[in-house]
Amino acid sequence: MNVLELKDVSKKFGEYTAVNKFSLSVKKGELRCLLGPNGAGKTTCMDLITGRQKITSGQVFFKGHDITRAHEHTIVRRGIGRKFQIPAVFQELSVLQNFEVARGRGKDPVANMWSFGRPKSDARFEEIVELTGLKNRLNFTAGLLSHGETQWLEIGMVLMQEPDLLLMDEPTAGMTERETEKTSEIFNRLKGDHALIVVEHDMSFVRQIADVITVMHMGSLLAEGTITEIEENHRVREVYLGTEEGH
Repeated sequence: MNVLELKDVSKKFGEYTAVNKFSLSVKKGELRCLLGPNGAGKTTCMDLITGRQKITSGQVFFKGHDITRAHEHTIVRRGIGRKFQIPAVFQELSVLQNFEVARGRGKDPVANMWSFGRPKSDARFEEIVELTGLKNRLNFTAGLLSHGETQWLEIGMVLMQEPDLLLMDEPTAGMTERETEKTSEIFNRLKGDHALIVVEHDMSFVRQIADVITVMHMGSLLAEGTITEIEENHRVREVYLGTEEGH
């Protein structure tokens, strides 16, 4: 069963075409890595899925429902969570308080602050705290966390919304090798229960997590397949893997 389908999706900004008749299908529980050079259309594609940008043409379906014209907050409530490259955590609040803010799915964050400091015993919360490795950091001010811990906190905050699909934009950027390893462990535990789309440039990380890889180039689909198929694809090597353009 496909949890997400993009059908001939295009996005134009004036005369510039950022995404050009791009199609994508992601199965339930699958981890899909989205690769491509700078300007390939990856982030714009994520924006179109979440309603952050409006589609010029084409359709987006989530769990069988057409969400092409849905508002961003409606899409969040339907079960799509997104983590941006720069963590959006509340630096002056504790880790626990950040989780509390995220608990209210798609609601006003301020409305969720009433329970700050209250011990949590529900299984879902405990599972997320264990997964992110932040059990001993709950009373820490978020601004004092390491870079990796801050990224894991935001992943946990997205998970508090109980999404069926998670969109992750360069989750390992700036991480140490050990932090990257832990992040791959987190993602490998998430897939199966959640579908994930990960925009990433670190190929060693991609090898550790990807079920399927989609490569974009100039807004269009260039190639799709397993890590082996992608690495052996001459066109992909020419456009992406053989360059030093980053992502």
